Amino acid sequence: MLAKDIIKRVREIQIRTGRQVADVLAGQYVSVFKGQGIEFNEVRPYLPGDDIRTIDWNVTARFGEPFVKRYVEERQLTMMLLADVSASQDFGSATRSKREATAELCALLAFSATRNDDKVGLALFHGDIEQYIPARKGKKHALRVVREVLAHGDEPQDERARSPQKKKRLWRMPRFRRRTRIRTSREATSIRGAVEFLMSVMNRKAVCFVVSDFFDDDYLQALQTANRKHDVIAVLVSDPHEIVMPNVGLVQLTDAETGETRLHDLSDSKSAWAADLHERVSRLEEKFRSAKIDFIHIDAAGSIVDPLAKFFRMRERRQRR
Repeated sequence: MLAKDIIKRVREIQIRTGRQVADVLAGQYVSVFKGQGIEFNEVRPYLPGDDIRTIDWNVTARFGEPFVKRYVEERQLTMMLLADVSASQDFGSATRSKREATAELCALLAFSATRNDDKVGLALFHGDIEQYIPARKGKKHALRVVREVLAHGDEPQDERARSPQKKKRLWRMPRFRRRTRIRTSREATSIRGAVEFLMSVMNRKAVCFVVSDFFDDDYLQALQTANRKHDVIAVLVSDPHEIVMPNVGLVQLTDAETGETRLHDLSDSKSAWAADLHERVSRLEEKFRSAKIDFIHIDAAGSIVDPLAKFFRMRERRQRR
C-alpha cells in the first residue's frame, strides 16, 4: 500500500468512525470505562475543619506540626491496543482484510478515548514486538495509531533504515527489541510475548484490548496474569472463510505464518477440519469466559460498531448489578 493510499484509507476511517463514535459509542464508552477513583496529590498544613483521618503522621512527626494528605479525583484512563500484525492478518475474502478491520476497530476505540480525554497507546506484534507507541492524548495521536496499524510492513526495509523519523520512534528495550525489518510469512504469532511486554511497560492500570485472530497457543495464562492488574479484553478478528469454507472441491492451502502447505477437500463439509473451523469461535469464547476475560468477536466482512456496542452494553449491565 502506497503512502497516499494509506493516507486516503486513514481519512476514510476517520470520517466513518468519527461519526459512529459521536452517534453510537460516545456515551457508552464513558459509562463503561471510568477513572480509577482518587489518587494522592500533595501534603499541606492542617487547617481547622480538615478530616483528622487524612493526617499524614510521618510528615507531622518530621515537622512537629500537623499535615494532611490531599487527593484528587482521577478521571483519566489509559487504553492500550495490542494489535496483531502477523501474516495471517492480511487475509480477506470480502471488502477488507482482517488487518483493515483491526485498524478500523482501533480507530473506534482510539477516537472514543480521545473524545473522553483519555490516553491511548499501541503495540504492534507478531512473533515479537514490532512497534510500541506510548499512550498519549489527542486526535493527532489517535490518527497516528490508525496509520501505523494500516501501514505496518508495507515500507521497504532500506527506507526504514534511512528514515530518521522512523528511527526516532523506535522503542528500545534490552529484553524486547524493536525490529526494523519487515515480518516474514514464516513468523508465528506470540500473544504471550506481547502481553508480557505490556506488563513490563505499564505500571499503572490500563484498559487493554488484545486484537488478534488468535492463531496461537499457550497465551491464556499470560492474559489471566495481566487481567489481575489491568482490564484485559480479547478481540477476535476473523474472516467468514475461516469459519465456513466454500464448496470448491480439492484445494491447496498455505499457512501464511508457518509456510506449511496442505491439500483439503472443501466439498466435504462434515470433515474434522471443517468442523474444527466452525466450532473455533465458540471454543475461544468459552475459553475466555472460563478465564474471566471479556471477549468480542469481530467479523472482518461485517460491522465493527455493532459487536463493540453490544460489548459496551453488556459491561454496563454488569456494572449495575
